[in-house]
Amino acid sequence: MPAYSINQIAEHVDGQVSGPADLTVTGIEILDKATDTQLSFIRSAKFAEQWANSKAGVILLSKSIDIPASCADRSAILVDDADLALNKVIELFAPDKLCPAPGVHPTAVIAASATIGKDCCIGPHCVIGDNVTLGDGCILHDSVSLHENSTFGTNCEFFSGVIVRERSQIGSHVIIHSNAVIGADGFGYRPSEDGRGIVKIPHIGNVIIGNGVEIGANACIDRAKFSSTVIGDGTKIDNLCQIAHNVVIGRMCLIAAQCGIAGSTTLGDGVQIGGQAGIRDNIHIGSGVKLAACSAVMCDIPAGETWMGVPAREQSVCAREVVAARKLPEIVKAYKEFTKQMKSE
Repeated sequence: MPAYSINQIAEHVDGQVSGPADLTVTGIEILDKATDTQLSFIRSAKFAEQWANSKAGVILLSKSIDIPASCADRSAILVDDADLALNKVIELFAPDKLCPAPGVHPTAVIAASATIGKDCCIGPHCVIGDNVTLGDGCILHDSVSLHENSTFGTNCEFFSGVIVRERSQIGSHVIIHSNAVIGADGFGYRPSEDGRGIVKIPHIGNVIIGNGVEIGANACIDRAKFSSTVIGDGTKIDNLCQIAHNVVIGRMCLIAAQCGIAGSTTLGDGVQIGGQAGIRDNIHIGSGVKLAACSAVMCDIPAGETWMGVPAREQSVCAREVVAARKLPEIVKAYKEFTKQMKSE
């Protein structure tokens, strides 16, 4: 790990040093685990109260937070936003990025009809199918499979085990993490004519992914029955998410781990979905909507609203119901006493 002086870090994040500046910082750690040569960060007054008990050598502190009197003589770097500044500090300490050697690994299999852009790194055991077009500067780690008739923009990075199925269209600067599958068949079945079996519905559409999208490990995005499943520019999808056939997701959405979005549902721009939320098929979620973790969405949601619960409903409605539910034991007890008294009379 590299080491930096407090002044070097302050200059890198455009911050102001408070207290002693003679410390060399050797790493980053959370507040209660940091040592006297490590940097930690404080983004709220709640954590500022814990600073006195921390051994952290230097604190990255948002200017909006007052320095506790007990820590007035300790080292701090004052910044406008400790969260954003921390990202820049992490960049300083980040290890060198590991990627395949430039060019094509001898064990990779590339179809003669595929087109490979300049400065690509294609790792061991990758497979690139017929008529695939791969843009400049793409990085394929080991065992990535890009199926036939798919196109990829520039500067994409796909980690080990990624599979992109046939006819997919992927934009530029897309990151897909290990073992994600893009473009598998959607989950579509119907009873057979004789009523004694289940018939699989063909899925002949594709997946279109915009620029700057990031898709987490083991996520699945199914291809459309016909037309396209679409992920808009800048959207970030966490690990273990399921995006079903013909779903359309807007720009700059954030979808946390283990979410499931059923077929033909549409999301506007800037939607934020908490972990393990589920969204039924054929509904519309408006732009700017926020869904709490574990929400079960069964109907359309207007733009800009915040919903939560099972089934999901508007936040203020759900909150009132939760408060009321907490009073149920007292209400039931009072009702039993009332009925007992009525019977005795």
